[in-house]
Amino acid sequence: MGQVYTNISHELLTPLTVISASVERMYEQNPQFAQDYALINLNIDRMVHLLQEILETSKLQSGELKLLVSQGDVMEYISHTALCLEPLMAKRKIEFSVQCQPRSMMGWIDTDKLDKIIYNLISNAAKYTPEGGKVSVKVCTNKTYDSITIRVEDNGIGIGDETMKHLFQRFQDGNYRQMNTIGTGLGLALTRDLVYLHGGNINCRSEEGKGTTFSVTIPINKESFTESQIDEAHPVDLNKPQTYILDISSITPQETPSTKVEKRESADEDIYNILIVEDNIELLMLMQTLLSNKYNIFTATNGQEALKVIEETELDLVISDVMMPEMDGNELTERIKSDSNMSHLPVILLTAKNQDEEREKSMLIGADDYIIKPFKLGDLDLRIRNIIENRKRIRREFKAQTVEESRLKATSSSPSADERFLKKAIDCVYAHLADSDFDRDAFAAEMGASASTLYNKLRSITGMNVSAFIRDIRMKEAKRLALTDPDLRVSDLAYQVGFKDPKYFSTCFKKEFGLQPSEFIEQVASR
Repeated sequence: MGQVYTNISHELLTPLTVISASVERMYEQNPQFAQDYALINLNIDRMVHLLQEILETSKLQSGELKLLVSQGDVMEYISHTALCLEPLMAKRKIEFSVQCQPRSMMGWIDTDKLDKIIYNLISNAAKYTPEGGKVSVKVCTNKTYDSITIRVEDNGIGIGDETMKHLFQRFQDGNYRQMNTIGTGLGLALTRDLVYLHGGNINCRSEEGKGTTFSVTIPINKESFTESQIDEAHPVDLNKPQTYILDISSITPQETPSTKVEKRESADEDIYNILIVEDNIELLMLMQTLLSNKYNIFTATNGQEALKVIEETELDLVISDVMMPEMDGNELTERIKSDSNMSHLPVILLTAKNQDEEREKSMLIGADDYIIKPFKLGDLDLRIRNIIENRKRIRREFKAQTVEESRLKATSSSPSADERFLKKAIDCVYAHLADSDFDRDAFAAEMGASASTLYNKLRSITGMNVSAFIRDIRMKEAKRLALTDPDLRVSDLAYQVGFKDPKYFSTCFKKEFGLQPSEFIEQVASR
C-alpha cells in the first residue's frame, strides 16, 4: 500500500509542476494579474505539501527516508522559518512570538525535515487556538550545546485524555469539527517519526480549555550523525525556507473582511448587492474577484461578521460557506430566516459535505440553494442568476398591477405579512406623494425600519429597490391622474407626484409607458 501512495503522489506532483511552470509563463506575459497568479501558486504549494506528507509517510514506513544534515546557524534558521508562518497567525488574529536562546548558534540540521516539524507543530497550534489567542515558539539549547529543544505553546482548546492516548497515530481524527477546520490526520504522526529519525524525542502536555505545549528535542552536533547523513558541500541557506511554508500575504486583500469591495450606483435597480461569507481567504478573494464585475460584492469571514453586514447593508443575496468559526453557515441561515427583518434574503450555502442528510438539513432551515465543493464559479453564477431572474419576474408582475390591485390583496380575508407590509409601504408613499424630498431614508424612517431592512423586504416582495419602488408608485399615480384629468399641464402633473424637474419627469414617464406625458395626455383627450 505504501508503494501505491508513493506512485500516486509522484504522478500528481508531475502535473502540478507543469501547472506551476505555466503560471510563471502567464505571469511573464500578463503581469497585471499578479494577485491571481499568487493565489494559484499558493494552492499549488498547499497541494505539494499534502503530497509531500503522504510521500514522507510512505518512505518512513518502508525505511527509505534518510537524513542529510548541513551546517549552519541553527537558531537563525529556525527563527526565520517559524516567522514565515506569521501571515497564518495574522489571518487568525493570533498573537505570535518566536524566541531563540541564544539568538545565534552553529549546528548540523536537515532543513527539509526540520521545516516539516516546525510547520506541523505551529500550524497545528494555530488550528486549535481560537481567534485572539496566543502561540509562542521558544528554542533553547542544552548545557553542552549539542542538542536543541523546540517548544511550541498555545492557549487553545487543549487535548482531552482519550485523544491524547492516540495523539501520534496516523489518521487520528482530532477535533477538526469542533474548530471548523480540516486536516489529513498525518501531521503529528509524521512529525513524531521525523523527530525519531533524528534520534530525538517529542512529548506533549495539555489541559482541556487551557492549551497545549509540544516539546521536541533533537541533536545538532556532527557526531550524532553517520558519514552518509552529513553533507559538507552545501551549508544551510538561511534565506531559503521550504516552499510549503505558506505565505498568504501576497494574496491578502487590502480591504478588511466585512467591508465592501466595490460599490456601483445603488439606485440602479439592475445592480445587485451580494454578501459572500467564507473563512478561506483565498476562496473568498477568488469569488470576490470573479463576481465583482457583475455585482456589488460585500464580504465576511464568519456568521457573526455577516450579521453585522446584513444589518447595515442593502443586500439581495447571501452566499455562505457552511463550516466556519464563530458561527457556521447553517446557524447564519437560521438567524436570517427566523428574523422578519431579513427572512426574505435568499441564501446559497457552499459546503464540502456531499451527504444527502447534510443537504436536507440546510434546506430545511431555509437555504434557497446548496452547492457542493469543489464547484465551478460558472455554476455559482448560474444559481445567482436564477435567483435574480426570479426577482425580475416578481418585478414585472408588480409593475403590471395597478396600485389598487396591490392594495386589495392586503384587504382580503387573510392577507399575508408581505401583503400587509406592501400596503403599508404604498400608503406611506402616497402620504408623501407630492414631497420631492421624500427619499429612501425618509421612507425607512416613516416605515419604522432600517434602510437595509426596507430594501431587503421591498426587493423580495416587488423585485424593486427602494428608489425604484417610490418611482413606480409615482408613475402609476401620474398615469391615473392623466386619465382622470386630461386638461392637466405636464408641469403640474410632475409636481403633484413629487418631481421637481418636469423634464426629468417626462423622461421617466416615457421610459415607463413608452410615450411622453404630453403625448399620452393628447391620446386621452382625443378619446
